[in-house]
Amino acid sequence: MLVLAGLLACVLAAATAGCSSLLLPHRQHAQAGAGRTQASSPEPVAVTTPPVSVAATMPSSPATGTPPPTAPARTKSSTPTPAVTPPAAAGKTIEHWGAFFGGAPGNYDTRKRPVVVKLPGHIAEIGSSNSTQYALLTDGALYAWGLGSQGQLGDGGTANSFSTPVRVQFPAGVKIASIPGDAMPYDTGLAIDTRGRVWGWGRDGFGDLCLGRRAGPYLRPVQVPLPSVSTVAGASNHVLYDSAGTVYACGQDLDGDLGDGQMRADSARPVRVADLYGGSVAKLVASFADSGALMADGQYFDWGYNGDGQLGDGQPHHASDIPVPVELQAPVTQVAQGGSLWGNGQTLVLLADGSLWSWGDNSAHQLAAGRHAIAPLPVRFYAPRGVTYARLATGTATSYAISTTGQVFAWGTSFAGQVGNGHTDEEVLPELVAVAATEISATANDVVILREPYGRVCWIRPRGGRSC
Repeated sequence: MLVLAGLLACVLAAATAGCSSLLLPHRQHAQAGAGRTQASSPEPVAVTTPPVSVAATMPSSPATGTPPPTAPARTKSSTPTPAVTPPAAAGKTIEHWGAFFGGAPGNYDTRKRPVVVKLPGHIAEIGSSNSTQYALLTDGALYAWGLGSQGQLGDGGTANSFSTPVRVQFPAGVKIASIPGDAMPYDTGLAIDTRGRVWGWGRDGFGDLCLGRRAGPYLRPVQVPLPSVSTVAGASNHVLYDSAGTVYACGQDLDGDLGDGQMRADSARPVRVADLYGGSVAKLVASFADSGALMADGQYFDWGYNGDGQLGDGQPHHASDIPVPVELQAPVTQVAQGGSLWGNGQTLVLLADGSLWSWGDNSAHQLAAGRHAIAPLPVRFYAPRGVTYARLATGTATSYAISTTGQVFAWGTSFAGQVGNGHTDEEVLPELVAVAATEISATANDVVILREPYGRVCWIRPRGGRSC
């Protein structure tokens, strides 16, 4: 009845006023006080969701322990329910929030709520770096917006472009097939073309592009000398490449994050990542001084910095220059790795049995794992009551999830608007910040989502009334 009432309210209001933008819910509780993944697409028609009561996370337990059987009783006030009228258009839309940084100190183009980015065609994928965001169109064209001071827009210049996406200028005949969602290196862009070649542009600070030298910035894409690349990821000043079934790394080796068995040995030429046991890699991820590989069989390995348990092996303060397997109760189906400085960094995973686990730094509650300052072993966390998470992402110290119905939840630090609820307070519990999402990418302080089109959205208030 509540949803029907909301839909009726929207219809009645539409007779007297237009409504083309989404206004997100006001906060419903007192304040308590950082890749792209794709979700199953909701139908591009009326999106209605049940009332959401956002629960506190359950007491965490090690991966080897028995998780509590039910969600906790403590909850936030009921989150408003979005009642969405049918869309007028068929194409997907991009929204983004947070802030860009890179080059000169400070945050740029700070957005505390989701803002629409207009693209000139149908969108296939999205990606992000610390300074720039990217959208791949279905025709193989790639567009970028954000900071451009190191050439990371790839358009041949160094000007910033926050409100108007610019086309990345590849050589004639190059058609892009995919871009990494988790994530791209500092002030640098990456893309894989339809022939399995990797292209990079921007800063290339420590030889991340494997060219044997530090000659950046590159204002237009240059080809990386590795063939048949299926997946790529980078962060800070290092990049991982799966080339013909072998994982290589290039760039700065801050704390073993190149994974070749040598600690703090930078390389501007490809070095082979050790001890992945010849398995097939499904996805690579990267963060400040960490790297990870999700294998096709669901096993997950990570390596690099471990100051706060970022490797999930129970041995904080012991970095690893070779991949370490993370012990979990079921195969991993989704992984997101975040962090952008010493002293932070976290990983969130979704398992084949539907359970959610996280480890690493929790100083901003980004693990959704209770009051732990750090979690050197995986701890279980939970979605809000009545919600099932389908995809995960995480940035500096803010984490995100898309539900099976396309709702976007965010929690953790928000000093630059990373949560997306209009405030800069740290959020201990998940905040509903957007709807109808199918894909998300977060790096450092910025986040971008791809969503289905929708029409008028009205948020039904727990105590009656609505906001449209």
